[in-house]
Amino acid sequence: MSENSQLTQIFKQDGALAVAIEGFSERAQQLEMAVAIEAAIKGNKQLVAEAGTGTGKTFAYLVPALLSGGKVIISTGTKTLQDQLFNRDLPNVRDALKVPVTVAMLKGRANYVCHYHLENAANSGRFASREDAKYVHLIKNFAENSKTGDKSELTEVPENATIWLNVTSTRDNCLGQDCSFYKDCFVMEARKKALAADVVVVNHHLFFADVMLRDEGVAELLPSANTVIFDEAHQLPEVAGLFFGEDISTSQLMELARDATIAHLSLAKDCVALGEAIPRLEKACKDFRLVFAYEGSRLPVQKALALKGFEAAFSDLQTMLSELTKVLESQAARDPGLEKCWQRGEALGEQLNSWIKAGNANLVRWVEVFTQSVQLHATPLSVADSFGKQLSAQPRAWIFTSATLAVKSDFSHYMSQMGLHAAETGYWQSPFDYGRQALLYAPAGMPDPNSSAYAAAVAAVSLPVIQASQGRAFVLCTSLKAMREIHALLKEAFATNGMEYPLLLQGESTRTELLDRFRVHGNAVLVGSQSFWEGVDVRGEALSVVIIDKLPFAPPDDPVLSARIDKMNAEGKNAFMEYQLPYSVITLKQGAGRLIRDEQDRGVLVICDPRLITKPYGKRIWQSLPPFKRTKELADVEAFFTEEFQEKE
Repeated sequence: MSENSQLTQIFKQDGALAVAIEGFSERAQQLEMAVAIEAAIKGNKQLVAEAGTGTGKTFAYLVPALLSGGKVIISTGTKTLQDQLFNRDLPNVRDALKVPVTVAMLKGRANYVCHYHLENAANSGRFASREDAKYVHLIKNFAENSKTGDKSELTEVPENATIWLNVTSTRDNCLGQDCSFYKDCFVMEARKKALAADVVVVNHHLFFADVMLRDEGVAELLPSANTVIFDEAHQLPEVAGLFFGEDISTSQLMELARDATIAHLSLAKDCVALGEAIPRLEKACKDFRLVFAYEGSRLPVQKALALKGFEAAFSDLQTMLSELTKVLESQAARDPGLEKCWQRGEALGEQLNSWIKAGNANLVRWVEVFTQSVQLHATPLSVADSFGKQLSAQPRAWIFTSATLAVKSDFSHYMSQMGLHAAETGYWQSPFDYGRQALLYAPAGMPDPNSSAYAAAVAAVSLPVIQASQGRAFVLCTSLKAMREIHALLKEAFATNGMEYPLLLQGESTRTELLDRFRVHGNAVLVGSQSFWEGVDVRGEALSVVIIDKLPFAPPDDPVLSARIDKMNAEGKNAFMEYQLPYSVITLKQGAGRLIRDEQDRGVLVICDPRLITKPYGKRIWQSLPPFKRTKELADVEAFFTEEFQEKE
């Protein structure tokens, strides 16, 4: 039997997948994609593959990967998809194919309980809150009985509980082989399983942290891997940028102070100088944060340096870190914990020094301000060269797949970002009937997106659409400011017009909880920003409208973006057409992709931004979206829903 006919047998309506997996249906696009991936794996090639929503890309890469007989690393964009692949999709496909393939999942070390830090935290008795004191006992019990130590399995302790910082390790504070719990270490155990497995599921952050830092266990996996598959590959340029750069945060210095405090109290109580040096560093971190006015700001280095008090506060930070490091050096011989703190102090001092001096022309220096901390970034203008070196290190297949990689089926933007000069491409449209299932509404007469009246116009246009759909809507905004403004306007309008649809706002609770409430209500309106543009799957009638306030262009004051634009323009390229527009299209496709999730879904996509109609590039944008029916008339939207409600009666 030829290889392709083997795949045909597996993917057909009465094939192995259909027999074993409930709800599986045959799709021509899925089989074609699987054939292309199989060829890439066999030929050790690079393949960039866009598969529209509903293609079933997960099975399209899992089947050839599991049949290949080689070692496979699958990297996903989120821990949620990582868990879904490992716990559901991989076992289902493996059982359907009846192949004896071993599977492991590897997460970053912050996901595993650390015996050493747990014991220290429990013994020190210093907790941020009463809850943390209560949680420690639950975590202790979990660590004694768990096989994996993966904190996601301990649902009684919230994922964002502050106690987790004290009972997990970081690359900085792990003692490695010097640790008395080394033999029982959950991280080491997870790595051992990953090294032995045929298929290993990781996530993008872990993959790149490892490639750069040789820290998380992937570096040991890569040499033996025959195939690397990136799902949600549209996220890679940004994630790779984080790791091919050089960053340091005041929160790392505060963590050093925290670990030094624990070591001081348990191992070096008699060292008075240590007890004096720690609070000085903590104060220097807080003083440095106070130099910056408000959280959420992103400043290019020139603006940061010009701020009143920046230089003095930065210099103070360096001095206090250096003083603490000297004291730690004098105590290092007493215990591996103290020695590790000293080594961290040295490394952090070098990073601060390197950031302020910045000799690398490919790195853009900038500052990001959070509520409690400040992060100093040095981000590469391009990751293409750094990533290109990984691609050519040794022969293996590299598969990049997502529902959003191309602009009008053109992959050149993505390929140049990632240095994929030798890659083949594949483009499979969604099997959904968008002409029948969906409508794209671009309301006429909208003001300029930069005008002060714009948010009010978005709310006004949204209102009759929400009335026509009887709620059941996402309102996706391109900024938190617009999100809050539009939410407030809708709240007021709902009250005035007696519209009793539940109105939810991103940030009121966790994303998972908001989505659960949205599904349960069945007629809710959820106003969200970046968190809800991708990785959100609401099937059925609960989500029948997606309203997008503006075309999602990256903010022009973003320090990295403006440096990239300057560089491209200086090289004679058109930065808008070659970089900003493709970025906007790919992001917009993600947001639009929330609407139609299966063959039965129906809905309306509303893009409020007038540039979709008025600008020459607008055509390029809507031609990159699925083939929706298009209208500028509200009456067509109302008719679409009237028809839907009549069908149900």
